[in-house]
Amino acid sequence: MKQHKKTVLLVINCLQGGGAERVVLTLGQGFYELGYEVHILRFKPLVQYDLSPNLNYHVLKFKPYKLIPGAQRRDQIFARAVDKYVSKNIGQPDIILSNLDRADSILSNSKLSNITYIIHNTVSLLYKFNKNHDAEQLKQRMIDIYAKHPCVCVSEGAQKDFIKSFGHITPTTAIHNPIDKNSIQQQADAFVPDYQNYIIHVGSFKDAKRHDVLVNAYAKTDQSMPLLLLGQGKHKSETERLVTELSLEDKVIFLGFRDNPFPYIKNAQFKILTSDWEGFALVIAEALVLGTPVISTNCPSGPSELLPERNLMPMGDVDAIAAKMQQAMSNPQAFHAPFDEALLPAKIAEKYVEFAEQVNIINK
Repeated sequence: MKQHKKTVLLVINCLQGGGAERVVLTLGQGFYELGYEVHILRFKPLVQYDLSPNLNYHVLKFKPYKLIPGAQRRDQIFARAVDKYVSKNIGQPDIILSNLDRADSILSNSKLSNITYIIHNTVSLLYKFNKNHDAEQLKQRMIDIYAKHPCVCVSEGAQKDFIKSFGHITPTTAIHNPIDKNSIQQQADAFVPDYQNYIIHVGSFKDAKRHDVLVNAYAKTDQSMPLLLLGQGKHKSETERLVTELSLEDKVIFLGFRDNPFPYIKNAQFKILTSDWEGFALVIAEALVLGTPVISTNCPSGPSELLPERNLMPMGDVDAIAAKMQQAMSNPQAFHAPFDEALLPAKIAEKYVEFAEQVNIINK
């Protein structure tokens, strides 16, 4: 008798350029290496990544459902469509992993079993619970969603923050994001950048990344190495204005979004991260794969789990960040750190399987 091949379904809104989207594809590869049949379901057709032929891809468009009045009712009706689609085209997966708020809200209304949420961020900081006047209402809405299924947080810091924000509403664990070492190393050799002896920052121009702090700190160094900024986002134009105000146009280079950032990371003297919060700080682990030294702010989750203390800087402290940048310009290799092989995709996928088995035993 033919043995049933185990299946995993990863659900996300789209596969446009973002850290969580890349994690979904890498984690899918990890499950494939474990012998799973892997399905990825998204609600928008947009894709900005090369898709591996080892995985199965599905699109169920959310757009037509936007005409339905009321966000909660809309999600409930769309969840029924998701359940029907999955049952018909995939069957009942052994593990379903929901990613980011759109998928989480929809799957909180699903009747499918074996659902786990992946919490990709430090929720209290992402949703500004301490500054948001609707914080209690928002928290209650999120508790209603996340209490329904177990949660995997992508770092220990993110898990602590989740429990602090919501209490022990559901079983949780911390599992780091998977890093596809071989793929990153191959992509890093695709070309050699036109720049030499530079510093690299990779990340969207959004609140968390604090490009303002980065540029102000860089202005206080001797600028002996140019600073390359790779990414796009809402704060890009104001960052460009700040660069102009500080007369750094010849030193700070805006590269925009690149499908393959790895040659830029590999050939940098060092990588810098100035975030106020991260879920896991994927870009740090990717730089370590390529042997590129990294310095980072010691934000609440991610960096301190990947880097030694000497590589860390206080958040928002322009002078301290400038001093560390200057040290790294003088001696980049002083900030070299090893890559942890426990982050390889199949090893991370194994941890998901262990957690799924554990919570199923608990739930029974």
